[in-house]
Order: sequence, then structure tokens, then C-alpha cells
Amino acid sequence: MPSLRQIRYFIAAAEAQKITSAAAALSISQSAITIAIKELEVELGVRLFTRSASGISLTFEGVRFLTHARNIEATVADSVRAMRSETQAIQGSLRLGMTYTVAGYFLFPLLARFRRTFPDAIIDLLEDERTALERKLKAGEIDVALLLVSNLEDRERIAHRTLLRSKRRLWLPSGHVLLKETKVTMVDLIREPYVLLNADEADRSAEGYWKKNKVEPNVVFRTSSIEAVRSMVATGAAITILSDMVYRPWSLDGGRVETKDVSASIPTMDVGLAWLRKRALSRLAHIFDEFLRSAVVPA
Repeated sequence: MPSLRQIRYFIAAAEAQKITSAAAALSISQSAITIAIKELEVELGVRLFTRSASGISLTFEGVRFLTHARNIEATVADSVRAMRSETQAIQGSLRLGMTYTVAGYFLFPLLARFRRTFPDAIIDLLEDERTALERKLKAGEIDVALLLVSNLEDRERIAHRTLLRSKRRLWLPSGHVLLKETKVTMVDLIREPYVLLNADEADRSAEGYWKKNKVEPNVVFRTSSIEAVRSMVATGAAITILSDMVYRPWSLDGGRVETKDVSASIPTMDVGLAWLRKRALSRLAHIFDEFLRSAVVPA
């Protein structure tokens, strides 16, 4: 049976993509992580990582196990929190709005943990575009919203707290020539076919940082589907730049997607909680805010 120590070391290595960085984050030796991962691979009977000169990356089995490992770690953390809190006393309802990207790649594992910790709290969910959520906050139709706060417009009336800053990186198919380059600039990308995601204002953000770098992408396809983007990249049909939060190394058809840093001024994609400044947060909203701050691991 895998130990919590092995699971913790595995998660750290998977998130850092380098044994040295994971060891530094945990203040332990590199050999301790290496041994724990080898023991875990023997216990599970699968290979969790592939190794290269640039670091480590998850295998298909590793990606699957990472989800289970995070759930195990979260369950333990929730149990400790439940023992320390008077959770049964937390009642009421919270009207929570969210955008497409937050719903698909951020919220629900956290919401499941929140509901386990505070079983009497009722969370009413609504998905909508960021502009509509801002209007609903002002109209009092929702209490709080989880959205890309980097896109917020009315910052004077709407307060927010950033929970996660997700770095944007270049997505490439395995074997692409740019993976071998020590430095990649935006100019290196302009002749490559580019797929542009237009969900959750991703196209607006992309157009902004491409313009800031004074070059234009060779857009061959626009789509609202992140999985379509992933498949196009994995099959070599196009490249793109997207955030770590929505990155997964495998497409639905089993193709591999690699990432690489770009030497350019590209802003992070920031996820956060927003609310109307003039309206006091309810006790449940405060608790939800505190829970998110303690639960979210920065990317």
C-alpha cells in the first residue's frame, strides 16, 4: 500500500517536473524523492515518469495516478480540517457564478472537498461569461464569482482576490524541432500554424500579448474547445500558447502534448474570487473564501 509520504513526494515531483525543484520545495534530498517514486512505481506496477535531460514528465499512467494522489492528499487535509472546525455549525446558501474555464479545470475538485468539510452548506451554481457575471454581481443575482480576474473590467465596483496565477507556455507536439531549442521567441512562432482558443476570452488575451510583442500568429483555426486545441497540437496540426491550468499531457486520442517556455512578455492567467465591494460578504462566503485560499496550490 503506498504511503502518504510517497504520494506527497510524487505530487511534488509531478508539479515541479524536476526532482531538484521538488526536493527544494519539500526541503529534502533528491535521493529521498527518487527512492520514493521508484518504490511507488514498484508498488503500482506501472511507470509514472519518463526522464530526459530537461527534467521529468508524467506517463499516461502517471497522469491518471496524479488525480487519485491529489484526491488522497485532499481527503487527509479535509479530515484534519474537519477535526479542527465546528463544521456542522456552518449553514446557509451561497450563489456562486463561474466561467467556462474555471468550471472545467479548477472548481469541482475543490467544491467536492468543501462540501465534505461543510456538509450543511448549500452552493447554488451558475456558469456564464465573465461580462455577464460582473453584471449579476452588481444586480445581486449572485453572491460571489470564480472567474479569470485578469480579465475583470469594473475593478472600481468589483473587489477580487487572486487565488492562482497560471503561467502560459507554448504547447508543441512530441518531436517538434522547437523542443530542442534552448531559447524560443515569439518571432520563432510566426511561421508555425497556430490554433487560437476563443473560450473565456482566451483569444482576447492572446491577441493582447502577441500585439505587445509586435508580431502576429499564423492562425489556421479558432475554436472554443480546449480538447480540440489539445488534439490539433498532439497530431502536429498546429501549436498554441495556453496556461498550465488547462494543460494535460495527453489528448483524448492518446497523442502527446509537450510544453516549453517562451522568451517573451506573456502575462499569467489569473483565477480568483470576485464580489461587489459595497455588499458585505455573508459568513458562508467568508468561509468559502478562506477555504479556497488554504486549498489552492499556486501554479
